[in-house]
Amino acid sequence: MKKEGKQRTVLVTGGAGYIGSHTCVELLEQGYNVVAIDNLANGNARAIERVEAITGKKVPFYVADLRNNDSLDQVFSEHQIDDVIHFAGYKAVGESVEKPLLYYSNNVSATVTLLEVMQKHEVRNFVFSSSCTVYGNPDQVPVKETDTLAPTNPYGRSKRMVEQILEDFWRANENFSVTILRYFNPIGAHPSGLIGEDPDGIPNNLLPFVSRVAAGKLDSLNVFGGDYDTKDGTGVRDYIHVIDLAKAHITALEELQKAKHLKEIYNLGTGRGYSVLEVVEAFEKVSETKIPYSITERRPGDVDETYADPRKANEELGWSADKDLKEMCSDMWNWQVKNPSGYEG
Repeated sequence: MKKEGKQRTVLVTGGAGYIGSHTCVELLEQGYNVVAIDNLANGNARAIERVEAITGKKVPFYVADLRNNDSLDQVFSEHQIDDVIHFAGYKAVGESVEKPLLYYSNNVSATVTLLEVMQKHEVRNFVFSSSCTVYGNPDQVPVKETDTLAPTNPYGRSKRMVEQILEDFWRANENFSVTILRYFNPIGAHPSGLIGEDPDGIPNNLLPFVSRVAAGKLDSLNVFGGDYDTKDGTGVRDYIHVIDLAKAHITALEELQKAKHLKEIYNLGTGRGYSVLEVVEAFEKVSETKIPYSITERRPGDVDETYADPRKANEELGWSADKDLKEMCSDMWNWQVKNPSGYEG
């Protein structure tokens, strides 16, 4: 018999990653039990140690690949899993263009295996980490959940494929409930400075790159494209604090727990777009550091401008993004200063 209330156990895939680790903290602080799994391709086991330090609670942690049915079955056999939040996946747009099969295998095939094992163990609630990349280059902004889906790169297409798989699986299983969260650009870090974004090598995402330039780890920022149809020629994105994002997953999960056969899709964003140069300026202010940059060629698959219409999540989930760009940059800088070499420091 499934447990009621906050004594439920949530499996967080990709739990040692950036968004996964922050969501583990929020779940534990809300009274949930957490089991984490990660193949450490984009995560770090020290993130789980830091989660435990922040919350004072233990997290059973498995280093395993979701495509391995036996490893996954072991996790479900050793724990009474009630709900799944699925973050695990590769996420670099440029890399997905170069290595599409890697993205379809890791992001799509792994999800199918996860659903098979969930079905075997009768776990029925699923929150999926999707992406605004499923919209491609939107016809209009802000982007609504009902707008055209036309992803422009394999990463976005892999997310869209999983969305379609989840819809088909939902239709075929009357007890299965799923919420798909299409989120925009998560940045920031936990205010403790204990967990944050720690990419390997040269960062693909804007803020880790900016923060490393500010810290003197990199010489200058490459701004990919200065001729977009935007206010200053650089790409415009909707940046959302990772903690606001983590809290939205818990709110979505609690809605699933009330229902027997629910399927919903929500945009998660602030509803405002900032250009690359606006983000650079905001980061310069909080770090009190000049950030040199140069305009380079566009990356394949990137779009001009995209930001969310978050009203559906505001109205139906009672969720909204509370933290502004200054706080996002400030928390990111705090993480960088306290962890100049990331988790390996």
